Amino acid sequence: MDLISFWCLFVAGFLPIVCAGISKTDKSYDNSNPRKWLGNQGGYRERANAAQLNSWESFVWFSVSIILTLIHGPSDTDFVNTFSVLFIFFRVLYIGFYVLNFSTLRTIAWLFGQACVVTLFFSVV
Repeated sequence: MDLISFWCLFVAGFLPIVCAGISKTDKSYDNSNPRKWLGNQGGYRERANAAQLNSWESFVWFSVSIILTLIHGPSDTDFVNTFSVLFIFFRVLYIGFYVLNFSTLRTIAWLFGQACVVTLFFSVV
């Protein structure tokens, strides 16, 4: 069995944690009240936190699409693996563009990532 899509699922679940780490890299970080501290942040920290939230949302749909395709989807695992890897690629771009404040490129990366999820999801039909 090919495990590429499983590793992509793991990476997709880990990306929000990476974003959280980026948003909290400061000596003044208040671990006793992190939400209040994050609410007072701006710039790349605020954007990294927003990317974290979006990454959790995206992870749910990606997880469902992977599970469905592996249970009921095409017998061609290369198809599932390709779109899984592409999803991760576009999510990494999305996070980078978000943190660096490239809003148009961020939106394009988000659209392509979501297109991968939709493609996987509807490959089951």
